[in-house]
Amino acid sequence: MTSILPGLRRVTPRLARDFFVCHQCVKQVRPLGKLQLPIKSNLARTIRFNSSTVTFPKNSTSSSPLVNLSQTIEKEAAGKGAEKLRKQGFFPETTSKPVAYWLLASAASVFGIVVFGGLTRLTESGLSITEWKPVTGSLPPLSAADWESEFEKYRASPEFKLLNAHMTIEEFKKIYFMEWGHRLWGRFVGLSFVIPAIYFVSRRKVSANMSLRLLGISTLIGFQGFLGWYMVKSGLHDDLFAPGSHPRVSQYRLTAHLGAAFVCYTAMLWNGLQILRTNSLLQHPTTSHAQLTHLSSSTLSIFRKSVFGLALLVFITAMSGGLVAGLDAGMIYNEFPRMGVGLTPPKSELWSSFYSRKEDQSDLWWRNMLENPSLVQLDHRILAMTTFTAILALWAYSRFNPRVRAALPPNGRKGMLGVVHLVLLQASLGIGTLIYLVPTHLAATHQAGSLALLTGVVVLGSRVWIPRATWKLVQKRIVMVADAKMSSGARNSAARKVSMQGQEFKAIKEMGPPRN
Repeated sequence: MTSILPGLRRVTPRLARDFFVCHQCVKQVRPLGKLQLPIKSNLARTIRFNSSTVTFPKNSTSSSPLVNLSQTIEKEAAGKGAEKLRKQGFFPETTSKPVAYWLLASAASVFGIVVFGGLTRLTESGLSITEWKPVTGSLPPLSAADWESEFEKYRASPEFKLLNAHMTIEEFKKIYFMEWGHRLWGRFVGLSFVIPAIYFVSRRKVSANMSLRLLGISTLIGFQGFLGWYMVKSGLHDDLFAPGSHPRVSQYRLTAHLGAAFVCYTAMLWNGLQILRTNSLLQHPTTSHAQLTHLSSSTLSIFRKSVFGLALLVFITAMSGGLVAGLDAGMIYNEFPRMGVGLTPPKSELWSSFYSRKEDQSDLWWRNMLENPSLVQLDHRILAMTTFTAILALWAYSRFNPRVRAALPPNGRKGMLGVVHLVLLQASLGIGTLIYLVPTHLAATHQAGSLALLTGVVVLGSRVWIPRATWKLVQKRIVMVADAKMSSGARNSAARKVSMQGQEFKAIKEMGPPRN
């Protein structure tokens, strides 16, 4: 018996702690303010003690503040997301960067086909294919009989009868492949634009406004193919040009075909650059808003408008070059700056009644401007020198005006200097082409130079112009960032409160039930 007592003494304290406790007192809610905790207590909970451990009820009817907060945030986010999706619809707010890269690649392809089309015209290969077969014409003649059939069709054309009566079938193949390659490249431009456009729209990579622009460019590409055949057709019939004249396509249709290509190229280039610029500005909306506000200042107003005027002037000058090419006006007055005995030909030559088709000669002035080779070349010279002078004047204005020079961003100054370099090169190519009697390599390079100059002006414009849609997106993004910061601050405050409550739970578990 004596040996059992020590064991009872060791067991007795544990029995007293486990079994001699008033469970009703334990179940009562005690204010936590009486607890000596390291933090301010503002929470009361029911604690039940069974055996020697402290347990919290698992299936409690009242959820914790952390759960309530998370559920509230999820509901708000779901509501905002649904509302945003409902407002946004199928199309995203902005266009993705891959679309921009694809547009720039398409523009490069159009640039190439414009240069190749110039070579086709300079080598007099454009009239070698006398039919328009958009689908079956994709393949060249594959047998000797097919080649003979195509050659027989060409022999019936005015160009063969008047210029190439001694052409062999091997010589015909050379000019045939030039025209066939040009047409095949045109088909590639169309397919490589339409198919990716459908893919990007279906994958929701394109905004609603940009999708309409892509539709317009696709339509323009199809219309450009029709214009190409409409132009070729004008050189296949004797009744479409003056009797006894050099067989050539209509200068009006040639200029329309060239102009459509320039518009198509410019649309691809501008939209590609604009997408990249918009995505770049939206990455840092606050800084971008400050930059756009700076560009919109009255100090740069004249410069921005002048850049737009330069783009129109370069385009019109290039179109006058199309009239020069269509009339072979570069083959006369091969000197610069004089034209014969003076700076201009005689007045009687410039305004000749030979080109008028009405008895009252009411069409004298405009027919001479569009059909008289002498006046057409003079018009092109005047437009070219005007473009040259305007670009140098705008560069001097941005260089020597202190206010404009300080306000113009660095990329704008670099773009302006690049345009100056391009116009110097283009002027040199134009004078060289005229003096050396329009050699093929110089003439093709001169045509490429006109498109390169237009490219430089468009790139400059993309750096200084301010599209309203882009500015609205930047302003909207600033508001979204501000709202996100406010929401983040509210979440952080709620998280701090929940963290304090969690610390109180932890303190209760560590210190056990409250004691009187």
